[in-house]
Amino acid sequence: MHGMKLLTLAAVLSTAFAGSAWAAGAADSISADQPYVRAVPPGQSTTAAFMVLKNADSKVHSVVKAANPASKVTELHTHTMEGGMMKMRPIKQIDIPAKGEAKLEPGGLHVMLIDLKKPLKEGETVPVTLTFEDGSSKQVDATVKMPGGEGQGMKMHGK
Repeated sequence: MHGMKLLTLAAVLSTAFAGSAWAAGAADSISADQPYVRAVPPGQSTTAAFMVLKNADSKVHSVVKAANPASKVTELHTHTMEGGMMKMRPIKQIDIPAKGEAKLEPGGLHVMLIDLKKPLKEGETVPVTLTFEDGSSKQVDATVKMPGGEGQGMKMHGK
């Protein structure tokens, strides 16, 4: 009887570990370099997060959803030329090529933070959770920065 309980426990544990290893999936293969959120003037309620997503896997992975606690709405966006004007539009996913990278940068792909709950201060960190096509997710800590990275000197004067 005692051996049976031990065997059952081992089966439950191996199933639990197999489940969590499967759940990690794409998140294990993806890394985020230089994540940041653009600092915006007081009163502006929308900003964006940028980063370089690198895929170490031999298959394509996709970000299908993003979330963060600083804004009420988080969307995946891109910029496209329409009628000679640059327009922003939501997209269903951001593909990260196998053994390649996807650049989320101004004027291109980005994570949109819409309806900020409070103004973001330069130097703060916004945890952005990226969810991948297989249901796995990764939290990326994005630092709030001034556009162009000119913020260091201004930070001193702002206090």
